[in-house]
Amino acid sequence: MDRRNTGPRSGYDLRIGLFGINYGACADIRVAAAVARAAESAGFDSIWTGEHVVLPDPPVAASPVPASVPFLDPAVALAALAQHTEHILLGTGIIILPQRNPLVLAKEMASVDVVSGGRLLFGVGIGYLEPEFRALGIPFEDKGARTIDFLRAIRAIWTEEKPAYDGRFVSFSGVNAFPRPVQKPHPPIVFGGHTRAAFGRAVEHATGWYGFALDVAATARCVEGLKAASAKHIRGAGLCRLEISVTPMPGLPDLETVRRYADLGVDRLILLPGVASGEELLEFVAAAGRTLVGRL
Repeated sequence: MDRRNTGPRSGYDLRIGLFGINYGACADIRVAAAVARAAESAGFDSIWTGEHVVLPDPPVAASPVPASVPFLDPAVALAALAQHTEHILLGTGIIILPQRNPLVLAKEMASVDVVSGGRLLFGVGIGYLEPEFRALGIPFEDKGARTIDFLRAIRAIWTEEKPAYDGRFVSFSGVNAFPRPVQKPHPPIVFGGHTRAAFGRAVEHATGWYGFALDVAATARCVEGLKAASAKHIRGAGLCRLEISVTPMPGLPDLETVRRYADLGVDRLILLPGVASGEELLEFVAAAGRTLVGRL
């Protein structure tokens, strides 16, 4: 069964997701499970993790949150939440790919897809916090090229009968890895980022593109950037139309604002609650279910 388009769809053909299912209050898996179940019941199509293995302490200008904010590892969180839900999609939004060993990550993500019955959305990006890379011993300068190399290696270990890959940053042969992902040929790949290079990576390599913390005007600029990239970059073999997912600014947008995103061609709006407690998160999900899901 192809689960990529399950869940209620609006008249605008726009789905609603929820960001932040693994950090802050949701670092408590009991809270995360309750929020995930509520989102599924309310008609959300997906829940999404964030990722920072480490964060600068003290924070730097680009720090998204203080280092004291707890983040569960995305694979651990999504595997746990798969057991508390039935059909909602499970997205990584995003994993910082150049910081990871690609074969270890391929195993982790394949495992999430297996234990969830084929519900993984594999969101990746190249990262932007230099102190994070420095602490992990990963060069910051070549993160874009490293990301594509790692992604090709992951595809090889997921899909080839006799996997082998020889790239600039990773090479292997004479090995194999099971189980393979449930979704064939592999889980949908979603690329994040707001630069021309990011748009090109999404067009060439991904099922979808993910823009984070964008208002309507910024989303319009990114959509135009994706259109320009589509004219310059060759879409990868087997890839259909590029799906566009966007997280708006924190809070619950009104129906008219959501329609403006849909008019731009956004396929999924991944809401960022901007609230602190588990009780507030549940109230946010319920409000979004009442005011947005099924009313577009």
